[in-house]
Amino acid sequence: MPVEVTAGEIAEVLLNRPERRNALDAESLSHIAQAFTALGGDPEVRVIVLRGAQGHFCAGADLSEVAQADDMAARRDYFGGVAQVVRAMRGAHKPVIAEVEGYCLAGAMGLVAAADLAYASEDAVFGLPEVQIGLFPMVVMAPLARLIGMRGLTELALTGRRATAQEALGLGLLNAVAPKDALRGMVLERAGQLVALSPFVLALGKEALSEVGDVPFETALGYLQGMVAQVASSEDGKEGVRAFLEKRKPHFIGR
Repeated sequence: MPVEVTAGEIAEVLLNRPERRNALDAESLSHIAQAFTALGGDPEVRVIVLRGAQGHFCAGADLSEVAQADDMAARRDYFGGVAQVVRAMRGAHKPVIAEVEGYCLAGAMGLVAAADLAYASEDAVFGLPEVQIGLFPMVVMAPLARLIGMRGLTELALTGRRATAQEALGLGLLNAVAPKDALRGMVLERAGQLVALSPFVLALGKEALSEVGDVPFETALGYLQGMVAQVASSEDGKEGVRAFLEKRKPHFIGR
């Protein structure tokens, strides 16, 4: 299978085309979108980790498939698959962590930007090389433009140059960089911290974080006022306040 899915509290979506450096063909894109939709609706899942098989995250689009698209409609359908994955990741009601090593190029950059948290190994390589072959990273600019500064995004998109993990960290694409042999432990530690929190509050928080960047300031304030009241009125919100006052760990029930 081009994508392997493991359910559980810490679920995993594994890009599994190592012979193509986990490049994204239409089948892979469909499976990834379906996986995030299914895991997002699974009450047993608390966190979703996205990673690649055998040393690489993802080399971007499978250009052999792009070349076979014989008209604009077919090409639109293919790149629409990338958009569907981004929507599914952002719409999953669970925190999504991207675990990146090796190549993270082109469309893969959009997947990392669509994740809620992202961690990479020191040897990871990032870039938007599309312009060098007469294309441009149109679809993935939507999540990237909302995450990293426009100046940095413009340089990467216009030049196609590759960037180091430390540069990606400086741009805001990543939360942290770790030695290659420590990356998995870092990701699982962060996932474990999220598992201990209220899934209801995390879901509302993720929704709020997604919304506030796209609305005017005063609109955001009013929206967030309503959201925090909803959180504080939930069973988990009230339990968390009680536990804090009683100096004990909260027992969250997920609503």
